[in-house]
Formats: sequence, C-alpha cells, structure tokens
Amino acid sequence: MKFLVVDDERDVEMLFRQKFRKEVRQGLLELVFAFSGGEAMEELRSNDPPEVVYIFSDINMPGMSGLELLGKVKSEFPTIRVSMISAYGDQENYEKAMDSGAKAFFTKPINFDSLKKEVFQLIENKG
Repeated sequence: MKFLVVDDERDVEMLFRQKFRKEVRQGLLELVFAFSGGEAMEELRSNDPPEVVYIFSDINMPGMSGLELLGKVKSEFPTIRVSMISAYGDQENYEKAMDSGAKAFFTKPINFDSLKKEVFQLIENKG
C-alpha cells in the first residue's frame, strides 16, 4: 500500500520513516515523499491508475497549498484518501479541509498513534 507524504519541511521524511519503520520493513506500507503540491501531483500522474492510496499533506506550503492539492486530488483521483496536517489547529482550516473531502485532520506535533490507527484501518480493509 503506497502512502504519499506531502510537506515542504524535509525533516518530516525522517520522522515518518522512523515512525513507520516496522510497517515498511514488513512490506505493509511503502512511503513516498513529495516536498510540494506540484511534486505530489507529478507522483500521482506518473502511474495510471496511481499506486498511491493515501495522502498525508501539510496545509501550509509555498506555491500550491495543501487545501489546493486536496481539491485537485479529489477532482482527478476521487478514490485516493487524503488527510491534512496543520501546525495550527484552527477551525477555519479544519472546516475547509473536511468540506473539501479530507478523511481526517491532524495538528502538529503529529499524534502518530491516531495516524497509525487510520493507516491500519486502510490496510485491514485494503483501501
């Protein structure tokens, strides 16, 4: 199961690789990283249909915001699940994300226990 993490902060990659090390080693999960919304769309369009089944995206990024990315993903690839993350747990971003089709909304620092629950539900249900 391919999982795409989109965040302009590159240290997020190391954090995710560390937190999901066991799942990746067991072959349950493949982590792919994009450092902008544009890069994320390139990754999704590189395979038809896309191999990615779940996207975890930061909201505040230069260029294309996470909310803009969410809109593009939902219109082009409606079956891909998207969860948003923000350093600010403000109600406005939460409502915009959920209204635009986000599956979940996380605030930084990320609660990896609840994120793992989300991921394991997908694995158990095979998407």
